[in-house]
Amino acid sequence: MNNSLPQVHEQYEALPYPPREPAEERQRLVTTWLDSLAMINHYCFAGEQDFKDGFRVLVAGGGTGDTTIYLAEQLRGTNARIVHLDLSEASIAIARRRAEIRGLDNIQWVQESLLDLPQLDLGQFDYINCSGVLHHLQDPDAGLRSLKQVLAVDGAIGMMVYATYGRTGVYQMQELLRQINADTDSMAGRLENARQLLATLPPTNWFARGEQLVFDHRHGDAGIYDLLLHAQDRSYTVEQLYAWLHDEHGFHIEFSDVGRGRSPYLPQLILAPRQPPFLAKVRQMPLRRQQAIAELIGGTLVMHAFFLTRGSRVAPYGDPACIPFFCHEPITGPELSAIIHRNTATPFIMQHSHTGITVPVDTGRFGKFILKYIDGRRSFEEVFSLVRAEEKFRRSPPNNETLFGDFVALYEFLNAIERLLLTRRRA
Repeated sequence: MNNSLPQVHEQYEALPYPPREPAEERQRLVTTWLDSLAMINHYCFAGEQDFKDGFRVLVAGGGTGDTTIYLAEQLRGTNARIVHLDLSEASIAIARRRAEIRGLDNIQWVQESLLDLPQLDLGQFDYINCSGVLHHLQDPDAGLRSLKQVLAVDGAIGMMVYATYGRTGVYQMQELLRQINADTDSMAGRLENARQLLATLPPTNWFARGEQLVFDHRHGDAGIYDLLLHAQDRSYTVEQLYAWLHDEHGFHIEFSDVGRGRSPYLPQLILAPRQPPFLAKVRQMPLRRQQAIAELIGGTLVMHAFFLTRGSRVAPYGDPACIPFFCHEPITGPELSAIIHRNTATPFIMQHSHTGITVPVDTGRFGKFILKYIDGRRSFEEVFSLVRAEEKFRRSPPNNETLFGDFVALYEFLNAIERLLLTRRRA
């Protein structure tokens, strides 16, 4: 057991995190971005997973249950099984009560450390969620090695760790509170000092300047402690993650920021609608370097959320058998088609309110017609056949290669913000 684990255990027994009231399960379902089955299928299983053939999930460090409950609810009615593993008895008690209220019986509860996974005889898992956990270990790599030992050969991990640059003010506050609390032995005393400090910070303080980037401290004592007083907390840059996860362990990485998809990792979308000349050179660089540059340009990433697979398992654009579908927002293909049809400007200026991105997008000759037939059930082959049947294209119908090439700019933008994904299974 590492020397900080007892303090971490004590914290989560006293202040389960995130704070949840089980009775609220009767009013709402808390969703977690990485754990949408649609996302997991697109990024981790080439769109081919139906989650019905004995699919096995491990939530490693499940806390009070957000991920576990969301996955269990999506997998209700299948023979999939979920293992919720956590060190904190208090956190598991909250998660179990939430599951009881929802009538979920597809969860196994295990109170253990993820460091002990290889000895627990829990079997192999198709999908492992490990969000907000490894950065609280003294040796995060030991945690990752434990996860790898129980990951199925073709399985995937959804992970979140803290990001360095967006948390600059957080780490200054942590250091400040370590100094203030040097002679304060109790959790209650440390919390009281943190509350007093938050109430009196001058606007020049770096945490105060970047406070809009973090929200945990606004959700009571558990949030304050987890953000500013945690006994073990480290963070990563994009390049450090590649060096650790890709270079050392051989994982393929697909970043996916909550609500924004891959857009915070793409310089051209961070700087949009401005496109300075240097971007042309940047876009010729390896993706890894582009993402490292984007993290520094944007400065808003306080966490890195991503999928890990052994080799790329992303559903392939350009395959006529893939089924495109809209995700995360209630817009439909026909609605977006109508918007483009009404706007005659060239290029089309895409204004996406949820991400705040305004960017010129080449909609091509056929884009609005392709969108018109995307309904989440038709494959690209079926969509393209309907486009070819349009009156204006019958005389010289475009082939699949032409249509994929014409639609690629629209697809790449909508896919980068994770509003248009691919599957091979009809919804």
